[in-house]
Amino acid sequence: MTLNLALQGKRAIVTAGASGIGLAISRAIVAAGGRVHVCDVNRGFLDALAKTDPPISGSVADVGDPACVDAMFDEALGRLGGLDILVNNAGIAGPTKLLEDVTDAEWKATIDIDLTSQFYCARRAIPLMKEARGGSIVNLSSTAGLFGLPMRSPYVAAKFAVIGLTKTLAMELGEHGIRVNAICPGSVEGDRMARVLAAESAALGVDPAVLRHNYVKHTSMRTFVSAEDIAAMVVFICSDHGARISGQSLAVDGHTETLMARD
Repeated sequence: MTLNLALQGKRAIVTAGASGIGLAISRAIVAAGGRVHVCDVNRGFLDALAKTDPPISGSVADVGDPACVDAMFDEALGRLGGLDILVNNAGIAGPTKLLEDVTDAEWKATIDIDLTSQFYCARRAIPLMKEARGGSIVNLSSTAGLFGLPMRSPYVAAKFAVIGLTKTLAMELGEHGIRVNAICPGSVEGDRMARVLAAESAALGVDPAVLRHNYVKHTSMRTFVSAEDIAAMVVFICSDHGARISGQSLAVDGHTETLMARD
């Protein structure tokens, strides 16, 4: 069998696809020959993306709201005509505090965006992929979905649940030629990680540079990863090379040994 990394003609939806990791994923799919529709909560990001060459279409949508997800899918299908790839990328860091200090609103917001949104989007995508007799769903989890992490309980709970959802969907959908995998990014360079470090610094009273050093030190390859590293994995598992990969939790993290050492 001749394997091909190209995604020529594949139709994809990427949530939170207009900035950060989502933007890198969107661009990588387009570069591989696919067509992409993204959603984001920031209209300015979407307007900028529509002016790129080639332009990428998008919808303003809060994926934690099922009505918004339905409207986004309707618009995406009007542009794409079908669906082969869903990348559930949308996520928020949630609060950095002890569990007893987490508010109802903070818990709900984190679970809604980091977990429930993936349910809403998969629910719409699955009938389309069954009709197409195949497809690939990629759910973004985290290395926090593989380890416990003090002071990040809503986020960790959601990311562990994403892996359970992924494995269950892989079992339900495999006979239809639909593959479902989770990607677990480690510490990704960029604005979001800077905000995470700032929040941990404020909560723990530790300099952000020290926290960053500790994250790097606890990674075997002694490095953060890039958004492009995550995008490359998405393209790989959605291509011919990933034709028999399903139900997996794929860490792209330089091998995280621990998220928080007791020292």
